[in-house]
Amino acid sequence: MDEAKVRGLMGLAVRARQATFGEDGCLKAVKKGQCALLLVDASLSGAVMEKYRLACERSGTLLRVLPPGLLGEATGRPGKAMAVMPGGLASELANKTMTDIQPQGAANDSGGAIAE
Repeated sequence: MDEAKVRGLMGLAVRARQATFGEDGCLKAVKKGQCALLLVDASLSGAVMEKYRLACERSGTLLRVLPPGLLGEATGRPGKAMAVMPGGLASELANKTMTDIQPQGAANDSGGAIAE
């Protein structure tokens, strides 16, 4: 993830009024289909994260978890969640926030100890 690019796109979404903040505002946008991408801070509690995950799953909204503090630093808002309206900014942010996570054990395909 290119953090500088993500920060810039998030700031642009805020300036273009394409973003909603706060738990209630974000959940409302997701449920009404007014959100194409939900960005959440990794420091959220498990219960709130699960609430967002279920709402996004039901509505088909993309959910991306950002490193702790990135959302607040990039937007100047103290919130832990940001709903981005459908459009080019949401698509670009979705692409830039995708990270490849290697499954556990994928580095050692031999099924045994690592041979040197």
